[in-house]
Amino acid sequence: MANIEDYIKWRGDLSFQQDPFNDVDSLILSQIAYVDFEGIVPDMEMGNGLTLSKVCDKFFRVYNEEELKKVKTFIWYAPFFMRTVAKCARFGNIVLKNYSWINDDKKQTQFVAFTAELGDGTIYIGFMGTDDTIVGWKEDFNMSYQHPIPAQIQAVSYIDEVAAQTKKKMRIGGHSKGGNLAVYGAVRCKAKFKKRIINVYNNDGPGFDEAFIKDRRYQEIRSVIKLIVPQYSVVGMLFEHDEDFIVVKSSQSGIMQHDGMSWQVEGNQFEYAEGLSKSSRVLNEVLKKWMNKIDMEERDKFVNVLFSLITASGATTLSEISADRFNSASSAFRIYQSLDRDTKVMMRRLFHSLTGELDKARKKTLH
Repeated sequence: MANIEDYIKWRGDLSFQQDPFNDVDSLILSQIAYVDFEGIVPDMEMGNGLTLSKVCDKFFRVYNEEELKKVKTFIWYAPFFMRTVAKCARFGNIVLKNYSWINDDKKQTQFVAFTAELGDGTIYIGFMGTDDTIVGWKEDFNMSYQHPIPAQIQAVSYIDEVAAQTKKKMRIGGHSKGGNLAVYGAVRCKAKFKKRIINVYNNDGPGFDEAFIKDRRYQEIRSVIKLIVPQYSVVGMLFEHDEDFIVVKSSQSGIMQHDGMSWQVEGNQFEYAEGLSKSSRVLNEVLKKWMNKIDMEERDKFVNVLFSLITASGATTLSEISADRFNSASSAFRIYQSLDRDTKVMMRRLFHSLTGELDKARKKTLH
């Protein structure tokens, strides 16, 4: 089975003029977005960019390779994948610029974006998905009741600012939350810029509420949106989608199929599957039914209480929680005990509702 790293070995010698930009190229840039380019890729004010090859060299002068290998997050491999990509002719000379990085606990905002000049007369605007930070995951959960979330507002501003600097046609994309930001930003950016959008790539990113989907501005660019998901998609099936979606095969199983590095490639395209797996369809049906039972006020309270329990140990990343399970559990218990009676009842009811739906789905699958 081949993945995007194999694709680089097969077709990395071909420029975008020789072999036009495709869906696989978008996923590659979405994965590179997970690299921490703060202080390395020039920001909006600096103007000039650097080739990916130079960015990579600079990155590995700043960061120690052995230390990077010790990082225990699901995006730890991104810098090493970047190094493979930077060495090939197809991507080595693309120019990265306009780097934007925001991580604000108080505003519950996690936002990262960059612009890539591809050398074929177009640019690619890439948004990072959720990393290992708890603030990033909290913002994702906020999507269930808050419209828009701060990162979505940032995405609109970013696209407007970049588009005002150039007359080039644009591709916009991201993985996970980054895909959601790509769609939101493309829908809500200024009308005069929309005509230059070639495609919007949502790689297994969540959808939106029904009002957003029915909005005229969404319908105007619906035809250029590409939702690409693995067979066992959970994140990409959250909330509402109106566009058709493409299902691809993965070398992973279950929720780990969300990892774009596992998506299978054949030539210059993904290896397609006939549809979502049965287990994915059942789980998504369960989550949708459960969400429909909870009003916005309950979702707000549930998410905030849940994350107060998660952060009880003082951890700021998911990795820190797993490394300190006992302390996290005892701290969480103390916070739970301090909740008022009505909040405890609500939390128990919602968890009971979710487990009830999961149990129904399990029985349905068995029969």
